[in-house]
Amino acid sequence: MKKTTSTLSLLLILAVWTTSLFAQSTPPATSAKDRLAGFSKRKSLIENSLVAQVPFKNIGPTVMSGRVVDIDINEKDPTHFYVAYASGGLWKTENNGASFTPLFDNEAVMSIGDIAVDWETETIWVGTGENNSSRSSYSGTGIYKSTDSGKNWEHLGLEESHHIGRIILHPENKEIAWVASLGHLYSTDEERGLYKTTDGGKTWKKTISINEMTGIVDLVIDPENPDVLYAAAWERMRTAWNFVGSGEGSGIYKSTDGGETWDKLNTKKSGFPATKGVGRIGLAVAPSNPQIVYAMLDNQDLRDKKKEDEKYEVTKEKLKSMDAKVFANLKEEDINEFLDRQNFPQSYNATDIKAEVAKGDLKPIDLVNYLEDANAMLFDTPIKGAEVYRSDDGGKTWKKTHEDYIESLVYTYGYYFGQIRVSPTNPDKIYTVGVPIIKSEDAGKTWKSINGDNVHADHHALWVSDSREGHLVLGNDGGINISYDDGETWFKCNSVALGQFYSVNVDMAKPYKVYGGLQDNGVWMGKHTYQYSDSWHQSGKYPYQSIMGGDGMQVEIDTRDNATVYTGFQFGNYYRINTTTGERKKITPKHELGERPLRFNWQTPIYLSRHNQDVLYMGSNKFHRSLNKGEEFKTLSGDLTTGGKKGNVPYGTLATIHESPLKFGLIYVGSDDGLIHVSKDGGYNWEKVSDGLGGKELWVSRVQASAHKEPRVYASLNGYRSDNFEALVYASEDYGKTWKKIGLDLPAEPVNVIKEDPENEDILYVGTDHGLYISLDRGKSFMAFYQNLPAVAIHDLVVHPRDKDLVVGTHGRSIYVANVEHVQQLTPELLTKGLHAFEVSSLRFSTRWGKKSWSGWNGFFEPEVELPFYAKNAGTVTLEVSTKEGVALQKMNVEAEKGLNYLTYDLSFDEKNLSSYQSLLDEGSKEKVELGKGDNGKYYLQPGSFNLKLIQDENESTVKLEIKKPRGKMPRKPQKKTP
Repeated sequence: MKKTTSTLSLLLILAVWTTSLFAQSTPPATSAKDRLAGFSKRKSLIENSLVAQVPFKNIGPTVMSGRVVDIDINEKDPTHFYVAYASGGLWKTENNGASFTPLFDNEAVMSIGDIAVDWETETIWVGTGENNSSRSSYSGTGIYKSTDSGKNWEHLGLEESHHIGRIILHPENKEIAWVASLGHLYSTDEERGLYKTTDGGKTWKKTISINEMTGIVDLVIDPENPDVLYAAAWERMRTAWNFVGSGEGSGIYKSTDGGETWDKLNTKKSGFPATKGVGRIGLAVAPSNPQIVYAMLDNQDLRDKKKEDEKYEVTKEKLKSMDAKVFANLKEEDINEFLDRQNFPQSYNATDIKAEVAKGDLKPIDLVNYLEDANAMLFDTPIKGAEVYRSDDGGKTWKKTHEDYIESLVYTYGYYFGQIRVSPTNPDKIYTVGVPIIKSEDAGKTWKSINGDNVHADHHALWVSDSREGHLVLGNDGGINISYDDGETWFKCNSVALGQFYSVNVDMAKPYKVYGGLQDNGVWMGKHTYQYSDSWHQSGKYPYQSIMGGDGMQVEIDTRDNATVYTGFQFGNYYRINTTTGERKKITPKHELGERPLRFNWQTPIYLSRHNQDVLYMGSNKFHRSLNKGEEFKTLSGDLTTGGKKGNVPYGTLATIHESPLKFGLIYVGSDDGLIHVSKDGGYNWEKVSDGLGGKELWVSRVQASAHKEPRVYASLNGYRSDNFEALVYASEDYGKTWKKIGLDLPAEPVNVIKEDPENEDILYVGTDHGLYISLDRGKSFMAFYQNLPAVAIHDLVVHPRDKDLVVGTHGRSIYVANVEHVQQLTPELLTKGLHAFEVSSLRFSTRWGKKSWSGWNGFFEPEVELPFYAKNAGTVTLEVSTKEGVALQKMNVEAEKGLNYLTYDLSFDEKNLSSYQSLLDEGSKEKVELGKGDNGKYYLQPGSFNLKLIQDENESTVKLEIKKPRGKMPRKPQKKTP
């Protein structure tokens, strides 16, 4: 969220205006009761799934990781610690970050705001719901607790809290804990505040309650007196179009009776701000002197006005009130200097602009309006920003530690940061975080960056060792970093896939490459055959490659060369890149001088026509088309949204574009304010077709034209930005004129993507904030994918048309792939069968089967073939292996689940069948084959054709297996010499 208003009063007016308008135009927030009922429904869709056994594998990437929100470290053994990720769950390491184990993959939510660990008993407390207020800060369902190191979890309530700022455990009484609840992000609620339990979380007592927009974001305890606590209250409210991150409800509170009662510390006489501009606050108590308390404040008050540098004759402030006559007398060099300073396109110059103003076609203020969109003041901001305050008397009085502004730390998005830490031995040595991490050794008077190499810029968690000076563990948007020299050098601990992908796509290379844009980690590409390994440290080449920075967005690939890629970063900054040569060119369409700036969504949609890959579509609040690979764009539409709303977030933007695979020029677009339009002539004319969706002003997360029937189209709406968690998916058979809601059995989870299978028109895939679902009957009913796939947010997916892989982009666990070739064959006819074996791939015989590996340390070379089959009922299935002549070779039983199953057969045969098999091979054979036992004690099938028969009760199904001859000659059976 970027602040763009010029006065605080306007911010406050907007807060009231947007709150009331928000309540009128969007559905109500979904209750925690309904959300938890959705969790139960999710589990039932897993239990009854016919595809629950379809195996997913994670293909990374890992090195860029994802947003860390908290770290809890064992002071007695710092190699043992837990890491909580914003959307990637909870992880444990016992080897200083060399490897991690996930602990929280299948609860109601995976998003975490804070964790607390009792290291004596290995009891873990998890507060769900990220404590940041970002665009993808997922809400939680309360507090969870594990008393067995994360093996099992108990839900302890506070489910309406949505976002947990901090958990503090009593250092002596294990039954006492305090929880800071931030409350809902996109709606008002009464559960914001501070909670205390005295019975281990069975019951809770609310001890701070301010208002329905103010929660508690941070909480610290006096290390010498557990009855003394400090809490940071934060008033904040987000909508899809606006964010207000400050208010009079914000402030610092202190308790001296164990959190039972609280006093507000930031009074007008305290020295700490008590204005409407008080934003997020981070707190820290100095362990060596608990009377010393530090607070990091995101101060949204305006800076003192300063005259703009007098060396500039033309400024935005002057142009706002300048008339045409004054403008006419300006020197052209001064106007051109302004154009250069503000990065106007080179096509604009003072001579032409003066002529336009003289004719009355332009006004001087148009030069300002050209620049100022909802994201224009990301860095050029009039607010005070980050400030650090210190109290030496336990919070009674405060003093700002520095005279000048702390520049280039939190910019306008201080809501995203807010942590401050104190050295355990030196109360004047402090650390605080933003972009970047900074350190002061003189109580905050001066600061220096300790970001360093291998360290991401955006920071959210920091641990400072009590026992080893300079030992730091840092959590940021790029994972975990560790330093042993107080930030001079860092090493990265990113061995697991925790990337927060917004998008995913594939090319047609062999093997094909996967592309995706990530939150604050750019755009990456890599081969889909990636398997995690540290071997790239030896080769020096990581299997994935970064091709774009910033917040990575959508990716389109020209599959004619698999090298021309269209991608970019937030708010419509897109480029055409040649991944072979490295050549790149910015291609974002621009508005004309005299027009209001185009409104680009955070995730601006692009789409490359599959009919002609020279044609690229792009959406702002209007529809743009390029016929020459982005060299030039033509705007073909007017505003295809409701027109936007006042606020500091671009809104009233297009969010999705899709062209029919069956007809060139049949194009659908969906907006963030609930509109869907269709064009049947390539974008020249548009018809609004979203009225049948019930008039909800919700984000159109996806619109998908069918690849099987031209009039058919699917759409999904997403209510995340109003805390509405309904699963809203629709189908139309008449180009969107009428819509039917489908997926009525989906759980209450916002839908991010719906895709149709390219092979089977009855199959739909849906990705939500908590999982991946499939329908085999065009949306009448759904079931869950589950095998190896955590309950993470699914933001995007694509089915590779050649390799029949389902590639899934998750927002928290990187990319997963599953082959769906057999899923695509689950037709209504096949589903009526009791048992069905699918075709198996042939393979080539090797004389190495059963032999030891070359080193002897890596086991044996053992073959295997995967036999996929469908069983209408769960139960025992028998596999009988025989030659084509009917000689029995192997028999084995497996327990099958209802639906798809994957039986792995190692190509061995039973030794009791050795004689009959040897006789068959010897019969009529010119080259005798010796059936020798492998080093692993097994006998293996020889080249030939075999029957694989599956039997379950009265049902059976048989497929052929072909083992091809090796490229070399087969070993011959020794022959007796003739005397």
